[in-house]
Amino acid sequence: MTLPGFPDAAPLAGLAGGALIVSLLSGGIEARFASPLVLVVAGLLVGIGTRLGSGCTSGHGVCGVSRLSGRSIVATATFMAAGIATVAVMNAMGLEVLQ
Repeated sequence: MTLPGFPDAAPLAGLAGGALIVSLLSGGIEARFASPLVLVVAGLLVGIGTRLGSGCTSGHGVCGVSRLSGRSIVATATFMAAGIATVAVMNAMGLEVLQ
């Protein structure tokens, strides 16, 4: 589905539609968000990381690794290691997100 001026309408419609289907089938979705300041800072950090890493995690992990790009393989390994380390530190501090 392509609308004039909105070339990415289909993925956006799929995201909204998927959330609606899950909500209807599961009886509702409980959404909890961090404060607006935390969300803004997190968004800025993601943007900075994307710029420094020459691409996003999905781009490196899906496209770059499949092309056997050395930079993407190193970037993906770094993303994974940072995520694993973050979860380990949070668990050690008793800050488990999923309970």
